[in-house]
Formats: sequence, C-alpha cells, structure tokens
Amino acid sequence: MRCDWAETSDEMREYHDTEWGTPQKNDLILFEYILLDSFQAGLSWATILHKRKSFQKAFSNFDPKRIAKYGTKEITALVNNKDIVRHKGKIEATIGNAKIFLAIQKEYGSFSSYLWRWVSGTPVQSKWRKQEEVPTNTKLSDAISKDLKARGFRFFGSTICYAFLQGSGVVNDHVTTCFRYASLPQKGIAKI
Repeated sequence: MRCDWAETSDEMREYHDTEWGTPQKNDLILFEYILLDSFQAGLSWATILHKRKSFQKAFSNFDPKRIAKYGTKEITALVNNKDIVRHKGKIEATIGNAKIFLAIQKEYGSFSSYLWRWVSGTPVQSKWRKQEEVPTNTKLSDAISKDLKARGFRFFGSTICYAFLQGSGVVNDHVTTCFRYASLPQKGIAKI
C-alpha cells in the first residue's frame, strides 16, 4: 500500500517509492527541492514533477553557485522558456534564494547542518493513519519558514516549507499503512 496521493500516475508512484520522505543531507539535492517547491506555490506537485528535467536543464543542474550569478540575460531566457513555470517573481526569488542558501552554507558548514539542527538530526515520525490527517504546515515549518524569510528567502512560506520538509525526509509523513513508512530511518540522517 502507498500514500493515496502517489496513486495518481506512474511518475508520482516512482517519486513516492524512491524519493519522497527519504532523509536527505546532500546540499545540491536540498537546493533542488527548495527550488522545485518554491515553484510549486499555487500549483500542483504533479505539474512541477512533470517539468523537473526541464527545470534541471534551465537552472544549471540546480547548482546554487551558478544560479546565484544569474543576471538579466538568464532571467529573460527563463521567462521565455515554455518548458518550465515562467513566473518572473519565482525566477528572481530563486536567484536570491540561491545567494542566501550559499550564505547559510558558509555560516553552518552546509545547508544540511542548518536544516537538520531544527530536529536534532532525527526525522520527525508522524503517525498519520489517513491522508486527510496530514497537515499542510506545522510549528516546525512555521519556524523554519520564518527564519529563512528573515534571511531573505522568498516564495517559501510555511506550507511550501512543510512540503520541502516532507520531501527531504525531515518529516516522515507517509501514512502508517504505506510500505515506505516503516522502511525509512527512524533515527539519524540516512547516508545518501
């Protein structure tokens, strides 16, 4: 059995079965999740997931160092790229978020260190029995979103932050009947 939301397409099943909720400590992958979740604001995850490879190509393999250097030329190209979500505000926010992401890396040694300190390195184990019980935000996502916004992050409110926490495995929100729930690490960060 899977979480109900994963049964909508083969693409969603693959993402659910192999990636969503797996504790992640790789900074490049964490930045990819931040970028994709930021573009999800107001859209469905299926839309973003379907365009993931196009986002990867358009945004320099999700490399925050390269994205932080984007200027007018790159912004214009992205706004005109029909294969991604062409929202100028989100594109500009991604560039700014990349700069802040790099500053956090410098401050904490890695973005992963910054992120996982919020939960003392241990994934939050939810115990939701039904998909309807899963919240869209929590005190944890409120706090992290508030901190990142104070640093200058944009398009990363508490709901988007919570989606990021779920995807990156900081929170295990697989329902308890899902085969992935018990298979994920209960303590510490997975070695990926």
